[in-house]
Amino acid sequence: YQSAATNTGDQSAATNTGYQSAATNTGDQSAATNTGNWSAATNTGNRSAATAEGEGSIALAWGIDGKAKAALGSYIALAEWEQDENGYKLVCARMHKVDGKIIKPDTFYKLKGGKFVEVKE
Repeated sequence: YQSAATNTGDQSAATNTGYQSAATNTGDQSAATNTGNWSAATNTGNRSAATAEGEGSIALAWGIDGKAKAALGSYIALAEWEQDENGYKLVCARMHKVDGKIIKPDTFYKLKGGKFVEVKE
């Protein structure tokens, strides 16, 4: 409970099962997963995933081509990036409650054109 799992390596995982906890990952192609209630799973690495399975939690994927999923009643937050001559720039960021209608529970989403799109695994 009230703990943290943190990882900075590429292709790695940060996992936490305690309530009011955080699983954070900054590596590319990595995963941050939290199963405790009122917790956060955050990932800033490119092509990475954030998963929040507990009640009242948030899954945040901020890296390029990131994806997130969460339990019913929790939230997902995503960023959309665009490449130009200077590299990548942030073009959109959105957060939405997993309501079972617009955003389905336990389903990965990405942002495309500023809209949440379901990821087909």
